Amino acid sequence: MSMPDLPRIEHVYKNHHLDSTRWDHIPLRPDDIVISTAYKAGTTFTQTIVANLIFWDSPPPEPLLAPSWWIEMRRHPIENVRDDLESQRHRRFLKSHVGLDGIPYREEVRYIFVARDPRDVFMSLWNHYTNHNPELVEQLNGTPGRVGDPFPWPPPDEARTLWRDWISRGWFDWESDGWPYWSLLHHAETWWRFRHLPNILCVHYADLLAELESQVARIASFLGMELPASAIERAAERSRFDSVKKNADRVVGDMSWGFEGGSQTFIHKGTNGRWKGVLDEEDLSLYRRAMGRLPPDLAHWLENGGPVS
Repeated sequence: MSMPDLPRIEHVYKNHHLDSTRWDHIPLRPDDIVISTAYKAGTTFTQTIVANLIFWDSPPPEPLLAPSWWIEMRRHPIENVRDDLESQRHRRFLKSHVGLDGIPYREEVRYIFVARDPRDVFMSLWNHYTNHNPELVEQLNGTPGRVGDPFPWPPPDEARTLWRDWISRGWFDWESDGWPYWSLLHHAETWWRFRHLPNILCVHYADLLAELESQVARIASFLGMELPASAIERAAERSRFDSVKKNADRVVGDMSWGFEGGSQTFIHKGTNGRWKGVLDEEDLSLYRRAMGRLPPDLAHWLENGGPVS
């Protein structure tokens, strides 16, 4: 079977949150690390792991994830993002919520794609969406340069109402799910196509929960970090949900600018399976239809995690 060509930019993502062309302003360094999820699939979890690996023998920044900019997020002036990244002397770890068809690919850069069961992603997204505060929504819709419709607000009263749109309606023309944000399934497929490349690592949220220390060691090895076992153990311990929840402001910073309840709302539960008892059979039939459009091996991995073949 012939392998696909190297990744290339095929789409420009611009909406209320995103502007993927902001990557044009960020010169990439050979040892950069890009952490990508669609959303709510272990972004903060993986950023925390990587940060604890990078700063294993030096004083960490506070908040810990302050250096890890979300590049596509429009509300931050790109000049400020670029200048801060240029000033960083440690190994940089960048955050993305755009698929591999919308960001620059460099063979010398390391990419970590993180996924989660879409039903669990949705439950976390429901908490995320319903706890936005009006100030954030005003920023998203009022920042100059927005393309397309404003971010829908307020959210519906029931999770299942959002589910029906989220699982069967896309925001962009090339997507079939993800409204009112962007696609989870298309995002996953863009990375899955290139999982064979040596500088792309696929990580699953369920595996992080089940075997965190071995997954931290796997990530460190992928990043070319030869660290003592004590550093791996410490990074895992500091990245566990209970530890992050307890120290939320020190990890993610003050999130009251965007979320009711601040960082304690942003770092919510960190558990899987909460969709059970919320989504009914009609909802799950929509889910099966959406998953049926994916390659079967990707659909299986999204639901279960485990080794990537």
